[in-house]
Amino acid sequence: MNPYRLYLVTDDRQPIDTLQTVVREAVAGGVTLVQVREKHGDVRAFIERAEAVKAVLQGTGVPLIINDRVDVALAVDADGVHLGQSDMPATHARRLLGPDRLLGLSVETEQQLFESESLPVDYLGLSAIFATPTKTDLKRHWGIDGLQRALSHSSRPIVAIGGIHADNLQQVVQTGVHGVALVSAICAASCPRTAAKKLRQMMA
Repeated sequence: MNPYRLYLVTDDRQPIDTLQTVVREAVAGGVTLVQVREKHGDVRAFIERAEAVKAVLQGTGVPLIINDRVDVALAVDADGVHLGQSDMPATHARRLLGPDRLLGLSVETEQQLFESESLPVDYLGLSAIFATPTKTDLKRHWGIDGLQRALSHSSRPIVAIGGIHADNLQQVVQTGVHGVALVSAICAASCPRTAAKKLRQMMA
């Protein structure tokens, strides 16, 4: 099973009870992996949110990934970590996480894509495919052509992220990408289960 297929990134502005409901419904609708994101720098709050999501994922077989923080991932015994380019170096993270946890890395430039080949990571998050309001500090937009180029150059599974929604999803899927990561298309949906189900059907 490809764990990256429909990759949910949580909305760090949602209160914990809403977060748990969204994750529960999204997984019921077909989400295959959940990354917990917390951008406010409060480690205690991050651990609390991660544990709340872990409780929802218990018994589902859906992996829990922690954004940026290796310490939080180890504290809650998560299934892996997703690193940005300014986070802990991947070699250090791998040493701390051990060989069995998933390690992802965000890639925003051709140079970073090239350098990732020698790093001990399991998958890449290619960011951003399209313009997105949640990321204002982007180096570039890859677009469909850039995504196809990245797929042909990388030996790692690639997850496409950034500005992906129901209207452009099929374009992205047709490249043969291993997965798509979404935030608002699921988190902001009136029914996350229906949204996830519809997205999975479109990816079939």
